[in-house]
Amino acid sequence: MKKILVIHGPNLDLLGQREPAIYGKVTLKQINAQLSKIARKKKAVLKIVQSNHEGQIVDLIGKSSKKVDGILINPAAYTHTSVAIRDAIAASGIPTIEVHLSNIYAREEFRHKSLVTPVARGTILGFGPKSYTLGLEALLSLISC
Repeated sequence: MKKILVIHGPNLDLLGQREPAIYGKVTLKQINAQLSKIARKKKAVLKIVQSNHEGQIVDLIGKSSKKVDGILINPAAYTHTSVAIRDAIAASGIPTIEVHLSNIYAREEFRHKSLVTPVARGTILGFGPKSYTLGLEALLSLISC
């Protein structure tokens, strides 16, 4: 059974109420339920974590080496700023898929640079909550090969 670490970055606990014109009205709980449903069908186990703290995310990735088969991460605002999260993903060697609800390249210029993309196996963005489900499907396909 494949083990997947799902990491939701800062402010994603506010989904459904935070800037619904950008992020939609779906809550994090609803996204997690959809991911869990897919995981059950694919016979995978998810460990789902949301954190507003960069160091906690770095520690989580570092401690997951050899414990999980893949990482699905929405680094949120840390996408554009965290060398530490980028380095943790690179050091872990764990296949990682980066996801974003919005199209970061169609937003403010400071969001156009992802520090995570170069160390991720792939990035899915702009499809709202579907970015997560597409990302999980891609990750499970990738690690099953």
